[in-house]
Amino acid sequence: MAETLRLDGRVVVITGASAGVGAAAARRLSRLGATVAIVGRSPEKTAAVAEKLGAQSFLADFSKLDEVRRLAAELLARHPVIDILANNAGLQATKRSTTVDGHELTFQANYLAPVLLTHLLAPALGTARVISTASAAHSWAKLDLDDLNSARGRFRSTNVYGRSKLGNVLFTQELARRAAGSGLTASSFHPGLVASDFFRNDGVFGLFGKVMINSPLGRWMAVSPDQGAAPLEHLATTPDAESVNGAYFHLLERQPPKGRQPHDPEFGRELWERTVKILGVDPVW
Repeated sequence: MAETLRLDGRVVVITGASAGVGAAAARRLSRLGATVAIVGRSPEKTAAVAEKLGAQSFLADFSKLDEVRRLAAELLARHPVIDILANNAGLQATKRSTTVDGHELTFQANYLAPVLLTHLLAPALGTARVISTASAAHSWAKLDLDDLNSARGRFRSTNVYGRSKLGNVLFTQELARRAAGSGLTASSFHPGLVASDFFRNDGVFGLFGKVMINSPLGRWMAVSPDQGAAPLEHLATTPDAESVNGAYFHLLERQPPKGRQPHDPEFGRELWERTVKILGVDPVW
């Protein structure tokens, strides 16, 4: 993995870049010469990261799909060509919460919103690399195509989060299949247990997460945001993008995704078709 590309003249869009892995990735790719668009939810944090890097900042709250649509329009107006789209923004809600769009919050923010953003940015993507921050949490998840919003049964935040991340893996694989031969590629990765403020809004679970991260075991297991961003940089700078098309990386190691659904192309196709119908977009690929 020693050989990497310089990114001079390349435009990189990173969502969830106001802190954690996203901010670290923005710093890494800026050092390689990229023009980075910093996308975040917090005006103060997003502006601070962008100012330090001399980058552009864009605001969007992925719990509102209209904000995703506005973000896409602003990005297209500024950047007619986008070379790398890093769908990194994510959250984990501890209680069942429905967005103004009628979807479960975690699933919308982590899965529906980036799928929508990717489709809306299609005119600028061309031969781009679409990189999604997934999670090893996909390994314990199973998606029900008739209950994507987890409306049935008891709400378990870790299960719902895992389903959203399984969605990221499946979207990556299906996009790679559909865009094959076009020059556009897609890949996903697990950044590790990152010592960041990911758990800041997660109530009791968030408190447990913070305690875990700061415990001796947590400190031994956790990686820094910069380490968590290393797979994103690798996927953005691997000389042969086609070599990682459709791939899932656990940190810096390429691995097959866990579970049955990632290995069922028909399920991936059906999820894609239902998703674009939910979002009301015409499939570009």
